This record gives sequence, structure tokens and C-alpha cells, in this order.
Amino acid sequence: MNLAIDSFKIKAQRWTRHYSFYHLVFWVSLLAVMMVANVPKLGFLQAFFTDLVTVGFFAVIAYLNFFVLFPKYLKDKNFYTHIGLLALIAFLITPIKTTLNFLVSSGNVDAQSHYISNQLYTFLTLFFAGTSSTIYQIMNDWLIQQRDKNDLESKTLQSELKFLKSQINPHFLFNTLNSLYALTLKKSDQAPEIVLKLSEMMRYMLYECNEKEVFLSKEINYMQNYLELEKLRHGNKMMIEFKVEGNIEKQKIAPLILIPFIENSFKHGINNQISQGFVNLNLWVDGTDLMMNVENSKSPSLPKIAEKRSGGIGLINVKRRMDIIYPNRHNLEIKESPNTYAVELQLNLIND
Repeated sequence: MNLAIDSFKIKAQRWTRHYSFYHLVFWVSLLAVMMVANVPKLGFLQAFFTDLVTVGFFAVIAYLNFFVLFPKYLKDKNFYTHIGLLALIAFLITPIKTTLNFLVSSGNVDAQSHYISNQLYTFLTLFFAGTSSTIYQIMNDWLIQQRDKNDLESKTLQSELKFLKSQINPHFLFNTLNSLYALTLKKSDQAPEIVLKLSEMMRYMLYECNEKEVFLSKEINYMQNYLELEKLRHGNKMMIEFKVEGNIEKQKIAPLILIPFIENSFKHGINNQISQGFVNLNLWVDGTDLMMNVENSKSPSLPKIAEKRSGGIGLINVKRRMDIIYPNRHNLEIKESPNTYAVELQLNLIND
């Protein structure tokens, strides 16, 4: 007995999620509204049967439209044929509906006379019910198309983000291994320290950057490790400053979205023609607003570096990622002078 009841409950729950359930609720609600208006004039039983006939014929023309006329004619853009056939169906079922209402109103001469003399009104209400179902179906199809379009765009964006991140991680790994390689050639005692920093960075990239967002504090720790590697690699040749202000513990950010700007600053700032280069990085957090300023030195004799070169991959990716993840919530300015290269980023960390 309990199994039968549970099975019935499951089937009932499934049905409440089916479109037929909502159709039934609509027709029953329409019948109830009509009865509220007609019971005072006709009495309960006559109002019930009269309104039941009316709702029944509304449903007939609506579902003929849904399942026959709409898919066969209107979807093929035969608008006038569609409207003409709706009018024809309304015209053909008008006398049938009038006859049924006449029979239901047996004994009520005034009501019977009303149905006979107002068949034009009956036709118009049936035609209106048909055209209303057409409008409903058009709107429903449009909403479905918009939902499918949004789902497709979302999946496309997510695929693009995964592709961009797959480009970023090997890019950083390549540069870091280059740093390690340079020190091992010099047989530097700093090589083990670089291995430890690299291990921590790899752990972050492999195990934590797969999330949609990471804590800003962890992202900043990754940036600090990167800067430490650069300090170890370049020694006194490069002056590096990194300042962080504000509360960074509770905020979250898309992983690896800031580091390309830092990497790019070293690409510009490190050159044999510069005896003493510098990279200054300042990061402020105010609530959900993040501001970052990166400025580096560069040689005035260097040609402008195009983004198509290998170092530009990071910048191209991060700009695209920001457009996808933080649309209308970021502002990026790049300023270049003969001796310096600067990036100013404003980013709202609220992610929809």
C-alpha cells in the first residue's frame, strides 16, 4: 500500500513539472473566473455547464492551432493562410457551440435567444482565442530560442575561458624554467630556492586554479613568488617593489588574471641596454574594488613590442578573459613613454 502511495506521489510530482499540468491549471482558472461572473445571473449549474462549453471550445481552437495550424503554416511564414484558417475554424464551430449552449440553457428562453442572436460575438470570441494562442506560441518559441542562444553563448564562453587558461599555465611555466636554467648554468646556490618557489607555484596552478575564483590573498602570494623568482634571477640589476594595501583576505578573483601584466613588465624592463632597471607594482583593495598599477623601465632605443610576439600572448589572453569574466566591470589603461611602460587596472571583483 505504501509503495503504491509513494509511486503515485512520484508520478504526481513529475506531472506537476510537465507542461500539460500548467495548461490544465490555466483552463480550470479560466473556468473559475467565468463562473464567478455568471453564477449571479444564471445560477451555479447553468453557469457551470455554459462556461464549460465555452472553455472547451476555446481549448479546441487553441490546440488545433498549437498542433496543426501553427507548425504547418505560421512557421513557414504563411501568415495570411494561418489567419484565414483560424477564421474558418472559428466560423465552422460557432454553430456547434451555439447549439450546445442552447441545449444547456433549456428552460431559459432569454439565454437561448441571446445565443441565437449573438453568433457573431461567439465567432469573434473563438477567433480571438485562436489568435491569442498564436501570440502565446510565438512568444514561447522566442523565449525558448533566447534560452537556447544564451545556453550556447555560455558554453562557448566557458570553452573559450578553458582554452585561454590552457595557454596561460604553460606560458608561465616556460618563463620560470628559463629562470631556473639560467641559474643552473651559473651553478648558483640560489637554484634550490627557485625550485621551492617553482614547486609552490606549480601546486597553486595545478590544484587551485581550476576553480572559477580563488582567494585574492592566494593570487597575491603567487605573484609574490613570481617576483621572488625574478629577484633571484636578476639580482642587483633589477629594483623590484611590490606594495599591497587594503583587505585582501575575503575577496575572490579569477585565477592568473593579474600575473600577465607583471610578466609583461619584466619583458619590457629587462634589457642589456638598461644598467639599472626597475619594476614597481602597487595594488590597492577597497571593498570589492581592486586597483593595480605596474610601472617598469625600458630602453628608449627599443622598438615598440608588438603583441604578436611570444610575450604578448599573456596580454592578449588576459584582455579577452576580462571581457568574458568581468564585462563592464574593469578599466585597463596602458601608457608608454620613451623610458617607462605603465599599466593601470581598475577591477570590480563582484562576479555574476
